[in-house]
Amino acid sequence: MLSARQIDDYRDTGWLVVENVLDKEMLSRMRQVIAEFVAGAAKVTKHDHVYDLEPGHRPEAPRVRRIKTPHINHPLFWEIAKLPKLVDMLEQLLGPSGVRLHGSKINLKAPQFGSPVEWHQDWAFYPHTNDDVLAVGVMLDDMLPENGPLMVMSGSHTGPTYDHHQDGYFSGAMDPTKLDFDLSQAEALVAPAGSMSFHHVRLVHGSAQNTSQKSRQLLLYEYAAADAWPLMGVSDLTNFNERLVSGQPNIVPRMVDVPIRMPLPPSPHQGSIYENQTAAKNRYFKIREFA
Repeated sequence: MLSARQIDDYRDTGWLVVENVLDKEMLSRMRQVIAEFVAGAAKVTKHDHVYDLEPGHRPEAPRVRRIKTPHINHPLFWEIAKLPKLVDMLEQLLGPSGVRLHGSKINLKAPQFGSPVEWHQDWAFYPHTNDDVLAVGVMLDDMLPENGPLMVMSGSHTGPTYDHHQDGYFSGAMDPTKLDFDLSQAEALVAPAGSMSFHHVRLVHGSAQNTSQKSRQLLLYEYAAADAWPLMGVSDLTNFNERLVSGQPNIVPRMVDVPIRMPLPPSPHQGSIYENQTAAKNRYFKIREFA
């Protein structure tokens, strides 16, 4: 369970890191499954329902930047999404109505390659009827300043919802030249493997390229309070309810007045955040070429 101080810190800054949530045995199981996924990418040549591929991917040298919806594609990741100690912490942060899994992904950054993710707010992608929504980052490797850890702007979750559009279309990235704060003040969420980070859905965050010799594997779960309903709609109510990890199904959304911009019209490069952000003209994170 989280302490009162930890909960207060999350409310104040918009993020929290809890160390040593997973043991070495669980980390080993997860890494083995991910290695099997990456090896399986040798059979694909373009993005599909499982893989988002790095530029330069080749069957003989698989490069994967994202494994999509792992909770659907392997039972281990649904097991982890429902871990009682994780659900306990989520209930403390998201309120009494219960907790629903909104989605999941695994972002991979290979040594001296892994793609950056430009500054954004998750809220821009999936606004809900209230903002008791957050993402959990399960750190499968040590998160170090040089291997592209999650970087956050503390307190930004209480501010506006920034424009994530380019030329009238949703791009999933904020223009760093049009912001009213200093991105150089961002904090890196560094912690040992087995730790978990929690960040509010409206928190401004991003991550740089991995310039180190060490991998950076981050399993991300998105959770919402059970009474937070996605404004883009619910296409399958049965599945929506099956993703509850605590609480009971209800059809009474809780409405809160929070700033919203809809992710419409969709990106001409609609897909993962990496594909959406290819439309961004002004980028903050640079890509270094390694020999």
